[in-house]
Parts: sequence; structure tokens; C-alpha cells
Amino acid sequence: MQTNVLSKMLCILFCLIATCIPAMGQSGNYSVKGVLVDSLTNDTEPYATIRILSAKSPDKPVKLNVTDEKGRFNEKLTQPGDYIITLTSVGKKTVERKFTLSASQKQVDLGTLYTAEASEMLKGVEVVAQKPLVKAEIDKISYSVEDDPDSKTNTTLEMLRKVPLVTVDGEDNIQVNGSSNFKVHVNGKPNTLMSNNPKEVLRSLPANSVKSIEVITEPGAKYDAEGIGGILNIITDDARMQGYNVTVNARASNMGLGGGAYGTVQVGKFTVTGNYAYNYQTQPTGYNESTREDFTSTDFRHLNSNSSYDSDGTFQFGNLEGSYEIDTLNLITFSANLFGGKFNTKNNAYTEMLNEAREHTYSYRTLSDNTNNFSNVGVNLDYQRSFKRKGEYLTLSYKFNNSPNGGEATTSYDEIDSYPEELYGPLRRQYYNNDAHTAEHTGQIDYVNPISDMHYVDAGLKYIYRLNASDSKYYRENNEGVMQPDADLTSKFDQGQNILAAYADYQLKWKKLGVKAGVRYEHTFMDVEYAQLPDRNFNANFDDVVPSANISYMLGNTMTLRANYNMRINRPGIWYLNPFRDTSNPTSISYGNPDLDTEKSHNLGMTFSSFSAKFSFNLNLSYMFINNGIEHYSFMNNGVMESTYGNIGKSNRTRLSLWMNWNPGNKTRISLNASGSYSDFKSSEFAAGNHGFTGNFFGNIQQTLPWDLRFSVYGGGSTPYISLQGKGSSYHYYGFNLSRSFLKEKRLNVSLFASNVFSKYQEYSNETVTDTFRSWSLSKSPSRSYGLSISWRFGELKAQVKKTARSISNDDVKAGGGGQGGSTGGGAQ
Repeated sequence: MQTNVLSKMLCILFCLIATCIPAMGQSGNYSVKGVLVDSLTNDTEPYATIRILSAKSPDKPVKLNVTDEKGRFNEKLTQPGDYIITLTSVGKKTVERKFTLSASQKQVDLGTLYTAEASEMLKGVEVVAQKPLVKAEIDKISYSVEDDPDSKTNTTLEMLRKVPLVTVDGEDNIQVNGSSNFKVHVNGKPNTLMSNNPKEVLRSLPANSVKSIEVITEPGAKYDAEGIGGILNIITDDARMQGYNVTVNARASNMGLGGGAYGTVQVGKFTVTGNYAYNYQTQPTGYNESTREDFTSTDFRHLNSNSSYDSDGTFQFGNLEGSYEIDTLNLITFSANLFGGKFNTKNNAYTEMLNEAREHTYSYRTLSDNTNNFSNVGVNLDYQRSFKRKGEYLTLSYKFNNSPNGGEATTSYDEIDSYPEELYGPLRRQYYNNDAHTAEHTGQIDYVNPISDMHYVDAGLKYIYRLNASDSKYYRENNEGVMQPDADLTSKFDQGQNILAAYADYQLKWKKLGVKAGVRYEHTFMDVEYAQLPDRNFNANFDDVVPSANISYMLGNTMTLRANYNMRINRPGIWYLNPFRDTSNPTSISYGNPDLDTEKSHNLGMTFSSFSAKFSFNLNLSYMFINNGIEHYSFMNNGVMESTYGNIGKSNRTRLSLWMNWNPGNKTRISLNASGSYSDFKSSEFAAGNHGFTGNFFGNIQQTLPWDLRFSVYGGGSTPYISLQGKGSSYHYYGFNLSRSFLKEKRLNVSLFASNVFSKYQEYSNETVTDTFRSWSLSKSPSRSYGLSISWRFGELKAQVKKTARSISNDDVKAGGGGQGGSTGGGAQ
């Protein structure tokens, strides 16, 4: 059934693409070129509107287009004559020039054209082409969320499906450049909560509060050496936004509701920007079923389980940014952010054990009530001293970040039949409270010096003190029905890290060639203490030298070829290290591994990019290998499956990814994001291995309809994924958005959205095969969604939030061990 639906979706998508292909026009023999520049800042003006008119009939343009991403234009014309060209950019004065083309002068170079701020904001500017949504630089790719009409209705997680080198599967798990090990920043600053719970946080973050998303797949030496896949930088503030401006929004669907506000205000030299959002999420009942065959047992051979669950929760986030410009050379900036959520899940599961002959051995029902809390509070303070040379500055930064994460659960058992208490103990009501948190203090110094137009250097020093802590308390019901502490399952664990780092980067720009190379040195001192087991206390020292290199070459005005190498490391975070043992399911327990070592990866890549107003694409080929990878694995122990983490993996992956965007006209946009990879996993410790191909795609068509209606339809899916001990199932999804803007300057936007309307549930299966057991699971998650979104903008734009050019960025912790979910406990998946 899924295959048929997926085939139909592909046919519809490609038919729509085929019907939009326009006839190819003939290039003219005459041309006019130039570049548009801001007279005050000397910055180029990308995507300014170009109108070319004949001097004989100036009322009707003969050519309409926009400047490229560097403010340049080179327009072809079909015949000689006298012409007038005008260039218009929002908020700037219109530039007008006259020129003549003839048989003796077929090309005219207008050189550099200067524009300046208009005394009044331009009204009714004619949009003749759509902005390219993607921009490539030597070490990153940026996706302009604010220029995508779907941002009015989608969440940030849904917008990620469109971003090059990013994939989001059917269960909303995120991968960057083919890896689930990556970091998430907000406005250039890392956030532990965003990295530990990316799908929960980004699912709750409205896309209309995001300006752009940067994918930094080749982090230079200035970044911490952590994050195999790279860095996702979510830009929520608009550095070009001027003055006081407020936007309020609300969203309601069958999955929940939410609202938020964003505002900017200036008083003298002091400028502040803030936003806040609150969301409530609920889901219809979901279902799970699983089977497991234990090859080591005859009496407890086949385990079958069926369960249902209901969940709801709240999530809120906010941030505040401000700046004070002491004078033209000295700037102080500050920021504070808050994320927090609380989710409740109720489970009802029936478990039955059969022997080798599939005869009943024992059975029971589990009733559990789980509550997970996660939050993050961060504060940044930066001082920047600029020098007379443009672009030269010194930055001093301090950052404090605290991420408490708590979880508690009450579990009871019913319908117990022939349970072997002599082997596993009695099934009695239990309660656990797991309090975990990560606290960081960071100081940093950065110096940047653009020696000349060709040469650029930067260097810095950094110190981090980090404390990972877990305090787990477990209680069981005794024979009298009283809850008592269980000393065997209670644990208290503290891991302190002192990290010293130094880096230096050099960048060369020579004609069409760009080179960026750097090196980073990190020394880590780690101290681990166990309150209940002091014999396990230990300390250790690590030294890492991390090189990186990037080369780019401009093949044309819009085409770039890039090659890169970098080494990345992953220090395990609290999600992986936490030794807390979750025994609420007596047939399957999970826990972390505090003895994990840092993993290292080597990455090679080559990218070809072409970006223009009409057609853009980014083609990337990469190769990555890891020799001591941190892998999640499971094994049987006396009839119980235990799951944890270990440095047991060797892997390599070759990946080809394609992002494409085509604008057949000024009212149509078609995009495709697809990738395919071959992965090979091996583990000598478990004599295990797996290999295979994986592919995924996402397609989207946006169309402006009569009455200024904007319509968008999308769809995507993936082939089964590969892991060390098994594989998962394929999946697909689809949806549409319809929106319209009202009032003066389109300040009110109303949108309708729906997804998976013909499928109430999305099914996912997973299979694990080892020498000692085989397991299979199937989950049915609610997938049908529909709703309404409204946003209203008011205020005037007059001022700008100035920001220091550098700030603290901590990227050195392997996160996501909670399965990108927000669950607690080391073994959570």
C-alpha cells in the first residue's frame, strides 16, 4: 500500500515539474552589465529589481530581472537602440542610467552604480523574480527561511526538510550530512537543549520566527572540534531589521495550539530584541507491537508485546538580545535565552512470554505514567573592540549555560500470570526520579585581522568548565505495600571537565580562488566521581589536534567548486554517560556507559554549486570514516535484553546529495532535496557487521494563484535505513499549505495547512539481528494533521540591533543520545 502511494506521489510530482518547463529563449547579441553597491557601506545589493525600457516607449519594460547574490547584472538584449535601465532595492533610492547599443558597440559596461537609503520606505515595489533561497560560502550553506512562503504555516522542523544536506525522517529524527551527531546553534551560539532535543524543540518552533538556517558542514578551527555531521545554526533575529517592530502569531491544529510574539525597540544607543512562544501539544492514541526471539533459551524463547500510549505536553521558549554602542569602536552586547518543556506519557502494555514450542510461559500487563522535564537557561555577554582597519576587531566573551533535565515515572503491574519471581524478583509497583543536568562556564578571546583584500587571519583562546551530573533515585513497593528506596538501582554520578583550546585560521582570496586552512588544539582534563561507588572514581587527560582545510574556485559568475577535509571529535554527553538503569520493563532494561571514550571522524568532501534567480542547485559528494564510534547496542543477559552504548563501531559512509531549486516564472517555485549513501558498519567486539544503501527525497512546489493566494504542495520519503545490528523501514509523507495576506503592506497573514490527510497513522518497523537474539518492532504513530495559523505585524522600522562579530560557541559534546526526544536515562532511544 505504501509503495503504491509513494509511486503515485512521485508521478504527480514529476508531472507537475514537466508541465512547468518553459520554452528556451534565444540569447541576444547585445548586453549591458554592471554592479549595484550601497554608497555608505560599500556592500553590494543582491536581488535588486532591474527594469530596462526602450527610450522610444518608456512605459513598457523590454526586460525584467534581478541582480545576482553579489549585486551584479549582465542582461542580454535582442536589438540595438537607446535604452533606460532602473535598479530598485527595498528601502533604497532608485538608480537610473541611459545607454545606447549599436552595431559598433554591442556591449555596454556601466561599472559600479551607487545607491543610498531612501528618505521614505518604498511602497508597492514590483517583484519581478524570486530570490534564490540558498547561498553557498566556503564553509557553509544558508537557507533563507523568511523568503520561503511556507514559513508562514510550517514549523522549523518541517522547513528543515528543504535545507540542503539535512534530512528529516518519518519519525522526525534529524541528520546533518548523513549523521545524527551534530550541534544546533541559535544566532551563532550553541544551546545544550537544542542539541539534546532537536526534534522536540524545532517541532515547537514556528518557522515564521526564523530568518535563516545555516548548515556548517566544514567547521573551521574557530569552532569546537565536536559534531561529526556539522552545525545547524538557526538565525532567529534579523540584523537588518530597523526600529520598533512587533509580530504576534497564533496556531491551532488537531495536534495542539500555540502562540508567540517578536519585537524590537530602541532607546538612544540601547537596542533590544526579544521573542517568546508557548505551545501545547497533544496526540491521538498511538500503538506499538514487538516480538523478540532469544536464541539462548528454550523456556523463554519468544516474547510478544502490544501497547498503546497517549501523550501531551507544553513547551515554551524565549530569548532577549540587546546592544549598547559606547562609541563607533566599542560595542557591548548581551543575550539571554530560555527553553523549557514538560511532556506526559501514559502507556498500557501487555507482555507474553512463550517457550520454544510457543506455549504460554508467563504474562503480565504494565501500566506506566511518565513525566519528562527539560529546560535550558543561557546568558551571553560580549565586548567588541574595533580598530581603524575595516574588519579588524578583538572580542572578549563570557557564557553561562545550565540545562536541567528531569524525569519521573510510576509503573505498576496487573494481570500477572506465572511470572518467574525466583529469577527476576517480584513485579511490584515502582517509582523513579532521575535528575540530570549540565552546567557550563566559558570564557573566550577572539582576534580577527583582514590583512588585505587577499589575506585574512583570526585566532583565539577558550576555556570551558563543564559539569555533567546525574542523581537517580529508585523506589520499590515492599511486602506491606510501602514504597522504599532501592539501593541497588539508586546512583549519583558527577563528571567534571576542564577544557583549554587554542585555534588559528588563515584565509586567502585570490581572483577566483579561495583557500581556508586552520588548526585547533584542545586539552581536556576529566574528573569522574560516584557517590555510592567511590572505588570507580577516576580522572583522565586528553590532547587533540584538529586540522581543517577548504578550497573553493569560482567557475563562473554563479558556479563554485569546493573541496574540504576536516577531522571532528565527539565527547559523550550526559545522555550517553548516565549510568541510571531503567528497569520499568523487566524484559528490556537500558542504561548509559560512563566509561565511554571520545570518538573521532575524518571527513572528505567535494561540492559543486550554482545559484541564480532562475535555477540553483548544490551537488555534494562526501566520504567519512570512524574507527572508534559510539554505538547503541543490545545483548541478552539471563533472558533479559540490555541496551547501552560502547566504543565498539568502525564505520565508513559514501554519500551523494542533491538540492535543486527552479523558478519557471515569478509565481512558481519547484525544489528537490535528495540524497543516497552507502554505509558499512563493523564491530570486532561483537563480531557484527552490516552494510547497504539508503536513499531519501523531498519535493516541493509553490504557486501564487489569483487573488494573491499562495499554494504549496510537498511530499517525500526514504528507503530503509541501516544500522550496526539491523535496519528500519521505509516511510513517506505529504501535505499542502494555502495562505493569503491582508491589510496594508500585507501585515496580516492567514494560512491553512494539512499533512497526511489520507493516513491516520504512519507505520514504522525496525529489525535487529544478532548471534543471540532477533527482535522486530512496529509502531503506529498519529500522522494526520490539519490546522490554521495567523500572524499580524505592526510597528515602524527605524533602528538596528548591532551585534559583536564573534561570540562563544561550544560544540564539543556528543548529544542526541536521548534519541532526539527529551527522554531521560542513558539508554533512552
